[in-house]
Amino acid sequence: MATELANKKEIISQFARDSKDTGSSEVQIALLTHRISNLTQHLKDNPKDHSSRLGLLKLVGQRKSLLKYLKNTKYDVYMKTIKSLNIKNKA
Repeated sequence: MATELANKKEIISQFARDSKDTGSSEVQIALLTHRISNLTQHLKDNPKDHSSRLGLLKLVGQRKSLLKYLKNTKYDVYMKTIKSLNIKNKA
């Protein structure tokens, strides 16, 4: 639990716009990407866990909508975010 909280704080500090920013699109996308990677690893170990698979699909959809919003509003921040998170650029 403590390592998860430390990881979350590290991600927030890396993508935050200022010291009090915890909810900007970039931060949300980074946190979702971290959760998606953890769930993907879990599903590799537990292929029959269908409820986690459904949760993963919901997270991917949420991240996709945030990426679309960021791309339409701040393209330069969008490009910086996807490069730092190694997300494919779906045009």
